[in-house]
Amino acid sequence: MTKNKQIIPLPFTIYFWTVAALVLAGVLDSVYLSISHYRVYTDIAYESFCAISKSINCDTVSQSPYSVFIGIPVPVWGIMGYSFFMLFLAFARYMKVEKQRIWPILFFISLSFCIYSVILAYISTFYIHSYCMMCIVSFGINFLLLYYTWLIRKRFDQSGIIKGLKLDIVFLWEKKKTIIPVFLLVLCMVISLLLYFPAYWNISPPTLSTDIPQGRTDEGYPWIGAEKPVLEITEFTDYQCFQCKKMHFFLRKLVEKNSDKIRLIHRHFPMDHKYNPLVKDPFHVGSGKMAIFAEYAQTQGKFWEMNDVLFTISGNTKFLNVKNLAEKVGLDSRALSYSTKDRTIRYKVKHDIAVGIKLGINGTPGYVIGGKVYLGQIPPEVLSRVLD
Repeated sequence: MTKNKQIIPLPFTIYFWTVAALVLAGVLDSVYLSISHYRVYTDIAYESFCAISKSINCDTVSQSPYSVFIGIPVPVWGIMGYSFFMLFLAFARYMKVEKQRIWPILFFISLSFCIYSVILAYISTFYIHSYCMMCIVSFGINFLLLYYTWLIRKRFDQSGIIKGLKLDIVFLWEKKKTIIPVFLLVLCMVISLLLYFPAYWNISPPTLSTDIPQGRTDEGYPWIGAEKPVLEITEFTDYQCFQCKKMHFFLRKLVEKNSDKIRLIHRHFPMDHKYNPLVKDPFHVGSGKMAIFAEYAQTQGKFWEMNDVLFTISGNTKFLNVKNLAEKVGLDSRALSYSTKDRTIRYKVKHDIAVGIKLGINGTPGYVIGGKVYLGQIPPEVLSRVLD
């Protein structure tokens, strides 16, 4: 007969501090992701280290509407979740019951983390079509927490998981004088965040002002800003490009503050495979049609109104309804819908693309200033010559 080999567990302290280290790593990871999420929306020059490709790109994930849940960025929820875990973990060090109590509760908290991780992974795969490396790190931390909370129970507590959970509740209730104030404080913090967390991700252009001149260049391109500019910026943008939107709103605010010095000229460069010969596979589908809508609006003297609406809904093209779009801008919906078949308007959009390609622009946004082409952003020194 073979004897069952008895497993001798490591000292409890090793298991405990392994879990503590994992939770701390989760907090630090969430802090990084929170800062990165904030900078994606507020820093025009920011690009995270894990913006590697189309499919591995933390910035793409941050730019999606799924990066915010109930008015709070997902990584901020991560900070709160791991902090909540830490509160319970502190009670697991209580000397008389450290090897048995609280671990069933921590197991179920870890399980909820893992379920949420699977949901986020599903969204990244089928909706965002891009993965965030640091999010994947947090997924790994969550599953390791689940494993270690299960392992600690298996090594030191032979009672069933449900019985253990009941004993945890009894144990915590005995310490209600300490626990209730702490958790009430946590609850107040969560409610405060829900009520007062700044929605910095809702970036928008400045209100169009009649005090800021508008017009068309001799070639017929819409401009806004100085009538006799010191600095003239020509932008080539795509209405579904997040960086285009962020930079455009930044430049518009810059023009608003320096309307006697800076002029912004708009030209189209949709990265839509149906319009742009550089794009071979489906990408930014519908951005070509959005450019046509903007071009039609220009013929009706409504370019900047249409431009602002299109950039505002750029991340939610499912709301691109011609009738609603026409109502917002003050155009006839039938004429706007028909504009997609207007050869003259289509030619103007394709002409902008051809000019952009000739200038060496192969992505968006692209800028032409003083005959020089800049991709992605404008160097600060170029702007500082005018602003200083």
